[in-house]
Amino acid sequence: MMDVMLLNTAVLDIRSTDFIFADKLVGAGGLALCATKDMPSYTQAQIEAYVKQGRSTAGGPGNTAPLLAHAGLKVAVGTTLGKGTYNGLDIQGRTFYDILVKNGVDMTATKIHASLPTGTTFIHECPTGERGGIAYFPNANNDFNFSEYRPEVTRLSPKVVYYMYSGLSERGDANGGKDLADFMRWCRTQGALTIVDSHTLTGNPGERIAKGEAVPAYRLLEPLLGELDIFFTSVDEAQMIRNTLEGEGSDRGGDKQESIHGFLDFARKRFMGQGRPQLFGVTVKNGAYICWNGGSVRFVESKFMGGGVVDLVGAGDSFRSGVVGYIARHADAFRAGTLDADEAVQVGNLMATLFVTAPLTDRYGQIVSMEELIGRVRNTTQKT
Repeated sequence: MMDVMLLNTAVLDIRSTDFIFADKLVGAGGLALCATKDMPSYTQAQIEAYVKQGRSTAGGPGNTAPLLAHAGLKVAVGTTLGKGTYNGLDIQGRTFYDILVKNGVDMTATKIHASLPTGTTFIHECPTGERGGIAYFPNANNDFNFSEYRPEVTRLSPKVVYYMYSGLSERGDANGGKDLADFMRWCRTQGALTIVDSHTLTGNPGERIAKGEAVPAYRLLEPLLGELDIFFTSVDEAQMIRNTLEGEGSDRGGDKQESIHGFLDFARKRFMGQGRPQLFGVTVKNGAYICWNGGSVRFVESKFMGGGVVDLVGAGDSFRSGVVGYIARHADAFRAGTLDADEAVQVGNLMATLFVTAPLTDRYGQIVSMEELIGRVRNTTQKT
């Protein structure tokens, strides 16, 4: 039995000062979901050179699965990589696969796409230190086929199934998000707890929020959220989700705390009355607001804030990895409604801190066992 199985969005993140084109595509600091036909024509040899220079990291499940493995959990990834000449994979897929295997992740549920390359993200590193553009090409992730992964879920029998991400796969998001919702419902019938991430699905979120506008891509969550046991999102996303699903103008920004409470109250009434414990939350810089098992909204302040941040890419993913890893170890308590949700969130806070302060050449080296993470949380809590 696996503790956690992560699905979809295998991507190699490549960083370079060369990728000025990303700023032109999305604007400095923006992120764009791009089509394979528009992918820049870097050769496999050129991409391999960036890999050898240490300019690449495994994104998506690569921000999460190795952390869980380093924390001592049994973790698998089910995803689709591109075919190529690097022992059967393209250079992006080979690099992604090897990084995860090296870090103790079960990759036996890997599928190889005959025509589409592995997902690739080009991140412009600005010499000034400001955040540059991020151009993401889903490629093989766009063709994620749920029917191929049902047997893998049955075979690996995970305690938690974690799908990354709603809104970033044409086939995964088909039928208005109902296909993903049906799959997650099926996973629950197999005994798994379920979590799905939703990536920021629009540019200029501040402008959309100020106008109270709906963002059509968030309608994918309408059939999905009620099928999830765990869901965390950012403040901006929470505001846009609410404007989309509750009605335009539900949240026009302003007081962040009011927005967070408004979203979680809305989610509790709309998606959390499912007759089973659920944990929904909104992350902020210094912790997370949570609604657990139908209770009132409360703030869990991080005990692990500090300096030394190297790279914030993957901060949210690493936070969720800590929360999910804790829940996988306490799955029976989750189902019984007796989970210490505050402690779960603090483990997520600690995991994120360890990840974002790690050097790019060793993203997972600071991660310790789940038992030690929990011990640090308890020791810190006792001292405050």
